[in-house]
Amino acid sequence: MRFRITPNTNEFYELFSEAGANLRTAVLGLQDLVENFTDLEARHQAVTACERKGDELTRTILRNLDTTFVTPFDREDISALAEGLDNVVDGVYHLSEILVLMPISFILPELKEQMTIMVRMAETLVQVVDGLGTMNGLRPLIDQIDADESEGDRVFRRSLAKLFSGELSALDVIKWKDILEAAEGTIDELEDAADVVGTILVKHA
Repeated sequence: MRFRITPNTNEFYELFSEAGANLRTAVLGLQDLVENFTDLEARHQAVTACERKGDELTRTILRNLDTTFVTPFDREDISALAEGLDNVVDGVYHLSEILVLMPISFILPELKEQMTIMVRMAETLVQVVDGLGTMNGLRPLIDQIDADESEGDRVFRRSLAKLFSGELSALDVIKWKDILEAAEGTIDELEDAADVVGTILVKHA
């Protein structure tokens, strides 16, 4: 295996930017599925394509990490960020798959609220990842992601209260609890990925 002593810094930044853009595409594809809830298989395939691309980008980043002696920031942070971005896309794919496979006939408004938050967080995370080269102005963006995650928590708690209010059948409660928890988990993964960049900022302050 050949090692590069001189880092191709731009290569890592470009790959992270591409992974961020792919993440945003996946989240927007999931929002399209939720908002329209028609032609589900075709919409799910669009998300699936993002999941496969995310896996490929993660493998490329980690492979480059193995062959580069000097890296633009700590190796463990490069690995954690690559895996963090991939975890978001995996979560999006998982939720998309549940929505396609689960026999549901309606979409809860609370899921649409979660998707709005998810899209907002994804857009902000793309800005964070794109700013890694200079690391300027990233802290307010990370703080905004944290605030959006807190809003997601509130929506999730409210949605659980609705599920157990007696408005829905027992079967629908079981189905929607899985769906809402999957959405909440993906929102958490978005925050986790942003927190990795926060760790990088602290080390490079």
